[in-house]
Amino acid sequence: MSSDIAWLSAAELADAYRSRKLSPVEVVRSLIQRMEKYDGIVNSFITLDSEAALETAKLAEYEIFHGRQRGNLHGIPVGLKDNIDVAGLPTTCHSKILLNNLPRRDAHVVSGLRAAGAVILGKQSLHEFAFGGPSPELPFPHAKHPWNTEYHPGGSSSGSGVALASGFTPLSIGTDAGGSIRNPAGSCGLVGLKPTYDLLSRRGVFPVSPSVEHVGPMARTVRDIAVTLDELIQIDRRLPETSSPLDLKLPELEQGVKGFRIGFVRNFHEEDMIADPQLISALNEVARTLEREGAIVRDVRLPRVQEFAAVHRVILLSEAWNVHAPWLRTRPGDYTTPTRRKVMAGAFLTAGNLVQACRSRDALIGSVDAAFGEVDVLLTASALDPVCRIADQAELLRTYARHARSPFNLTGHPALAMMSGRATNGLPLSVQFVGRRMGEATLLRTARAYERATQWMSTNPKPFNA
Repeated sequence: MSSDIAWLSAAELADAYRSRKLSPVEVVRSLIQRMEKYDGIVNSFITLDSEAALETAKLAEYEIFHGRQRGNLHGIPVGLKDNIDVAGLPTTCHSKILLNNLPRRDAHVVSGLRAAGAVILGKQSLHEFAFGGPSPELPFPHAKHPWNTEYHPGGSSSGSGVALASGFTPLSIGTDAGGSIRNPAGSCGLVGLKPTYDLLSRRGVFPVSPSVEHVGPMARTVRDIAVTLDELIQIDRRLPETSSPLDLKLPELEQGVKGFRIGFVRNFHEEDMIADPQLISALNEVARTLEREGAIVRDVRLPRVQEFAAVHRVILLSEAWNVHAPWLRTRPGDYTTPTRRKVMAGAFLTAGNLVQACRSRDALIGSVDAAFGEVDVLLTASALDPVCRIADQAELLRTYARHARSPFNLTGHPALAMMSGRATNGLPLSVQFVGRRMGEATLLRTARAYERATQWMSTNPKPFNA
């Protein structure tokens, strides 16, 4: 039964609670036991808060079984990237710099999860400060791909993706300043959503680059993404200062894409940065699948992906340097080499560079908005290469910068990555869908139609023989 619990979705768990086939305590205890047995193989969690999780599960069980179920996240286990504050738990950002950082207040998104009755399991591994990469200099071991531990699981929300793909939790919350939710989601055969900029508050999240950074959900199914986002939005509606007009229209999630206009952005992966042939083939099949489902697929051209990436990089590095300059001047040896090298590049940028980047950003936002005058959803590449081995540092450096995710951090449009096939190495390939700002309902409906038509998400290998 414990292995069955490990692979239940959040929606399935909520149904099981309502019918009393399972209890939150039974589920949380089973997942903790699984993590204690297997997480040493993949290093997905930095802090596992077992005692508090079980106490929360007991309260949820009492409330649900006495007819007071708060919603679809009540009693559902959730893991958090360790740059998101939880009162009383360290927020280390996977760095020696913050090993003693103990926040007194929950991040806004954590307050929302608690109000929904979710069970916080603990804090998950990440690239140092959501910026570095795998390194032996880290204070805790870096996360490994659960399908094959020799491969990189994607970052920076590495542990969040690994925990989902390992059957340790049905939901994770990550952050995304340049693809950090979508990269591990696509790499590990999951679903990851970067919502519209500022849809979910970043209060209590250690900043990477505030003007391009997003908070968002990761899960094994599109429905779990939709339900999680909907619950958090509904809770925010009770607070005037964070009220959102967005309606995810959950009853319409299963209604398909017939008549939807899908804009296929081929130039990103066929001209600008030519993708691996396996990725190109998979993306073409995604387009054909959506056409078979009744969508109207047409080519859409956006500015070169390198132009988006260059503008994004100036803004990201300028803001990251502003955050880290004091520590880099006084404690440079406490950073890992990958993080130090990346952030130091921001010291050489000028105010003029940043001003010009912000002007260019406005034009690039306009180009994407103009595309949405003709289509409902964009279909693009996410990664441009299959997942590579962690030990192959040259290939890791080459491929990590080859992606089409940062354009939509720059523009603030919602973007979702999910599995689109398998490479010859057996690991997932991915696709990215992009929606209008506040267009998450249409975006999620498209992703769900593709998920239902292909069943990639239900055929993933289960690691650890369970």
